[in-house]
Amino acid sequence: MKKTIVALALATMTLVGCQEEEATHTNHNEGTLEEVVVEIQTAEELPVGEVTLSAKVTQGDQAVDDADSVEFEVWESGKRDEGTKIDANLTEDGVYEANYAFDHDGVYYMFAHTTARGLHVMPKQELKVGSPDMSKVILDESDNSMSEGHH
Repeated sequence: MKKTIVALALATMTLVGCQEEEATHTNHNEGTLEEVVVEIQTAEELPVGEVTLSAKVTQGDQAVDDADSVEFEVWESGKRDEGTKIDANLTEDGVYEANYAFDHDGVYYMFAHTTARGLHVMPKQELKVGSPDMSKVILDESDNSMSEGHH
């Protein structure tokens, strides 16, 4: 009797597992998500002082005006752990902006962390502010742009 119950339990788990696997594969093939693209619009050379950080978010040929969040992360070369995050606001047709003040010359890096339509995209850009001493610049090797799906 025990062997029969164990055999039935195993057969049931196998069938349920196959059904779940089929459902998972079916869901991934239905309505394939188009990539969310984040294009940093901030100039690569900036003056010392207050500037506007900007990124345009699109999916296919449509502006994304409903991003869950767009946040700029800025840090000076060699000081990744001292970075600052600034929330961006939608200004027009998929363009998100935030003001930031650079208080001295230097080479900075910026991620445009964007979460929209179930995806997280974070392109990176180098920013040359003022007239930095390039001999003191420490190159940042952080990944240039990562995308990950959130399920």
